[in-house]
Amino acid sequence: MEKLARAHVLVCGGTGCSSSGSKVIIPALREKLQAKGMESEIKIVETGCHGLCEMGPLVIVYPEGVFYIRVKPTDIDEIVETHLIKGRVIERLLYKEPATLETVPDYDDIAFYKKQKRYALVNCGHINPESLEEYIGADGYEGLAKALSMKPEDVIEEIKASGLRGRGGGGFPTGLKWQFTRGAAGDKKYVICNADEGDPGAFMDRSVLEGDPHRVLEGMAICGYAVGADEGYIYCRAEYPLAIKRLRGAIAQAEEAGLLGEGILGSDFNFTLHIKEGAGAFVCGEETALMASVEGRRGMPRPRPPFPANSGLWGKPTNINNVETFANVPSIMRDGASYFASQGTETSKGTKVFALTGKINNTGLAEVPMGITMREIIYDIGGGIPDGKKFKAVQIGGPSGGCLPEQLLDLAIDYESLTKAGAMMGSGGLVVMDETTCMVDVARYFLNFTQDESCGKCTPCREGTKRMLEILNRICEGNGREDDIALLESLARSIKAGSLCALGQTAPNPVLSTLNFFRHEYEAHIRDHKCPAGACTALIGYLITERCRGCGLCKKVCPVDAISGEIKGMHSIDENICIKCGACQTKCPFKAIDKG
Repeated sequence: MEKLARAHVLVCGGTGCSSSGSKVIIPALREKLQAKGMESEIKIVETGCHGLCEMGPLVIVYPEGVFYIRVKPTDIDEIVETHLIKGRVIERLLYKEPATLETVPDYDDIAFYKKQKRYALVNCGHINPESLEEYIGADGYEGLAKALSMKPEDVIEEIKASGLRGRGGGGFPTGLKWQFTRGAAGDKKYVICNADEGDPGAFMDRSVLEGDPHRVLEGMAICGYAVGADEGYIYCRAEYPLAIKRLRGAIAQAEEAGLLGEGILGSDFNFTLHIKEGAGAFVCGEETALMASVEGRRGMPRPRPPFPANSGLWGKPTNINNVETFANVPSIMRDGASYFASQGTETSKGTKVFALTGKINNTGLAEVPMGITMREIIYDIGGGIPDGKKFKAVQIGGPSGGCLPEQLLDLAIDYESLTKAGAMMGSGGLVVMDETTCMVDVARYFLNFTQDESCGKCTPCREGTKRMLEILNRICEGNGREDDIALLESLARSIKAGSLCALGQTAPNPVLSTLNFFRHEYEAHIRDHKCPAGACTALIGYLITERCRGCGLCKKVCPVDAISGEIKGMHSIDENICIKCGACQTKCPFKAIDKG
């Protein structure tokens, strides 16, 4: 019988922590424990993402639940000698709350986690994602077993009763979608998991696949049973190699254990899963384009109807949900619909996973109840804005979403409220911006992305976004015209009304929302030839003021020798040479260089 470990050391092995060095932490820890003869006393577990990605590599020691951040291989000796042997917490490796700078030793006491309600992410960071046994130990596949004891129609009713809506962006009721596929004519049906996460700054689906792959497989198998499908595809972008590796391993484990394949759990239900690696085209997040790619054709959308539920993959009835949607299904089936439905708002049940990025202290992954306010996410969970800067806006919903200003910080987050405000839930990307962010430039950035990712099939999207981008470039370069704002709004309406798929229909949203809430910034660019945020290079300049002490540091760092002046004498900048890189302002110890 294997000896029980007296402590578990969890090391985050998600992409975020791996990129900051967690892969070298584990062998260093094993080596140290072996040298001390403690390898049987301490169990090392490589987990998925804990959410606080910027603080990685993360190491958590149980049973105490002590949370260590930014751990380096050179810290391993101290962790073993001081914590694991002597039982003393290492203060310098503890997380500090951004607002108070107080250290917090216990995982559960960190403010980042306190307002979260983990449902889809319940296992991420807490189990070994490559272990079927650990997933089963966390009640894995109980939902599938329960579903197989029910009629398929009753499974669908349970999902409908939960109020689960699609987490990929559209928010369509999941149970209703399953019902349409179930009721479609045809003996052959498919289930597809959309893991083609393409929004800039979004990594929700990747973290679920890396940290709890069996959960997604279980959700897909339950869906397959409910809709009458015996085959499924996971469409995952090739840029997610760790997610694909863990999915392949999980599928093999599930097949060997009789949880996928023929006669699942002794029933007459058969379900086979395949992985299709996508090439990273954003448009393949659209259902019909995704199916075309799975079939081996160019990923381009087609008109609907017919909808995938009636004629999808290879013309067969097909149900498509995204990763987070499927990740919610096992717990709904295991615990019943009522618990999930008790979370959230009247029309938006359950929780939502958000990727927090941008000008925020706690970048990472957070799962929160629907109905929480933007202020709570940004300040209570995200820790507020770094360096004492002022909050300006938050972009929610990715390139398809909108920018919400400070006056909407107390908006309750649900599908209807966000749409009414000119944004959308999207897949869950949430980019925070501070006072140094130019909203015209933000609109240009997102429109540049969607214009580049347009498949080119329909004229409104292909040509319209190109014309809008040309106007935005002109405004940011100081060549805006008085009629540009009206022209942008006219083009936006035409593109939304005439585009074939959701990519084009939503592409103008960042422009429209910034025009709605930050029109004054557009007007300043056009009429005053000024960028209020001081971000657009063509519209700014640097001036050395009377605060200059003549130290010469600015002169030394200028890459183009645009600064002249003698030591202890007033310096000046030649605007004809200056490339506006800002190096001089950053280096000046006397804050003598103004930007304007």
